[in-house]
This record gives sequence, C-alpha cells and structure tokens, in this order.
Amino acid sequence: MAQANAVLAQCRAKFPSMEFELKLIKTTGDKLQTASLANAEAALPKGLFTKELETTLLKNKADIAVHSLKDLPTELPEGLKLGAVAGKREDARDVLLYKTPLKPGVKLAGLPQSWTVATSSTRRKAQLLALRPDFKVTDIRGNVGTRMRKLADQPDLDATILAVAGMKRLGIEIFEDGRVEGKDVPDKIFAMILDFDEMLPCVGQAALGLEVREDDDRIAALCRELNDEATFQCVTAERAFLRAMGGGCQSPVAAYARIDGTKIELQAVSFLGPTARRAQGRAPVKEAVALGKKVASQLA
Repeated sequence: MAQANAVLAQCRAKFPSMEFELKLIKTTGDKLQTASLANAEAALPKGLFTKELETTLLKNKADIAVHSLKDLPTELPEGLKLGAVAGKREDARDVLLYKTPLKPGVKLAGLPQSWTVATSSTRRKAQLLALRPDFKVTDIRGNVGTRMRKLADQPDLDATILAVAGMKRLGIEIFEDGRVEGKDVPDKIFAMILDFDEMLPCVGQAALGLEVREDDDRIAALCRELNDEATFQCVTAERAFLRAMGGGCQSPVAAYARIDGTKIELQAVSFLGPTARRAQGRAPVKEAVALGKKVASQLA
C-alpha cells in the first residue's frame, strides 16, 4: 500500500492534468501467510506476489502494476514488460531486529552465541549461517508489523531480519544507537543495519518496479517520465544475473549493483552449490545486461 501510494503521488506530481485511480489487489502471496518460502519442498505457486496483478494488466483492467521489484520474476508473461523503476532506490540493506540491548557498532560476528533468528528467506538464511554457523534459523511469515510483534512476543526468538526500505516506507526510523521508532513498533525492539559485506540484498530490493503492457505507447510515455535511469540500469544488471543463474526470488543467491561514474559495478553471491561462491564485475552503464550474465558465468 505504501509503495503504491508513493507511485501514485509521483504520477500526480508529474501529470497534474491526468486522473489516476489506485486499485488494490490481494495476491496469492498475501493470502499464504503461513506458507514457508524457505522450504524448497513446499511447492509454492509461481508468481506469488504478481499473478493477480498481471492478469489485471492483460485484461486491460489496469494500466500499471506496482511491485516491490524483488518480487517480480525475471521472466514475465507474454505481452508484459518492466516499464520503469519509479524514483530513486531506497536503502537496499537488510536490518537485524533483536531484543537484547547491545553496544552500538556491533557487527554480526560480535553477537551472542546460539541466537535463534527468524527469516523465511533462503538468501538471508544462507548468508547468516555462513557468518554465524552457531545460530539457529526458523521460519517466519507476515508483514513488517506482524514480524515485529512475533519477535517481541515469542520468548524463543532472539532476532529477525527485514529490509530497511520496507521499514522506511512505513515511517519507521532506525537510529545508529540501535533504537527503532515508529507506529506500532513494540517496546524493547532494537535494530542493527547489516552492511553489504555481511549480507547482500535480494535482486531488486528497495526498488519499485512498474510492470506494463508492451504495446501501450501512452503508458510507455508516462513510464519514461517516472523512470530513474540509474536505478533502472542497476536492477537490470541484477535481474540479468538472476535470470542467468536460473533462479527466482526464493533462490539462495544475492546481488547488488551500483553506478560509479560511467561504470556499473555488480557483486554477487551464490549458495546453490555446497559452498558459498562470490563474484563481481564492472562494465559501462549501458552494458548492464552483459555484466549480469558475465558475473553469473563466474558462478556457474
């Protein structure tokens, strides 16, 4: 909801003479709050967070579908495409929420022994256990508020991991001293933002993707005005990497791209094999797709 409202505000600001209507659609992923995304045997349906939105687009009942880009598959239905990335990318890092007060500046390596951390992400689980094999990882589902309440209420949980961007879009503020403030944040919840050298994000994390029909010139013109080109190139490299790896948003791989002058840099990690494998690359900005494929080839 917060993401869709953000895009709606951008549309109205750039096109004040046009009328826009927000249509809320509940996806399969929203309904399956008890399913484990970390269980490879769960046989979860494809397009968990996109299918219903894409059906609406293809039936011409909507013109733009707003996605957390991390949830948008790299292979889209025929007739649809990623039309734009709306606005600059938010903070793409992950954040560890915990209940035991710690000294400011502590890293994952300095946390107490044998914590139980809740996450349903195979990517987060793999990277966490690579750094802290003494930790126990358990599944958790629900939105940001639900996960924070579960952490606060369940004595057997020591921590959980969320996306910084998701918390920021809900107006939740994270301070350097570990404090967390915002609506519905439980008491005695603290936070530690994880650096990229501790945990790489999901492909497309913190970016808002606009999925549109391929042949709709009117909406294509609108997308050109909304698109943040730098972010678009970064997520293009990341998505090309993920596609080449043959994975989806549930795969234990991670990648993050950034632009440095006229070059784009991509770093990635894969846990698809018995051990973690890391790779990185650098290329001209306009060669984002080739860069993603090249980095994936190093991990194949």
